[in-house]
Amino acid sequence: MHIIVAIAFALILASLFSGLYFVMKDRGRSNRAVNALTLRIGFSILLFIFILVSYKLGWIHPTGIPLAPR
Repeated sequence: MHIIVAIAFALILASLFSGLYFVMKDRGRSNRAVNALTLRIGFSILLFIFILVSYKLGWIHPTGIPLAPR
């Protein structure tokens, strides 16, 4: 589980930095930056859905950290 989440974060960061690179290099002449940032949004949504499904299936559990001090 930890490996899947780490890989997803790495993909999100790689897509973010490639989008930055394409913004700086292309200067608006191509859609490569838009495509890279669209991938980043897609990876983020997939990670969120994966975490929700993992919780529903019982693969992950809440830690029990209280929201308010006792």
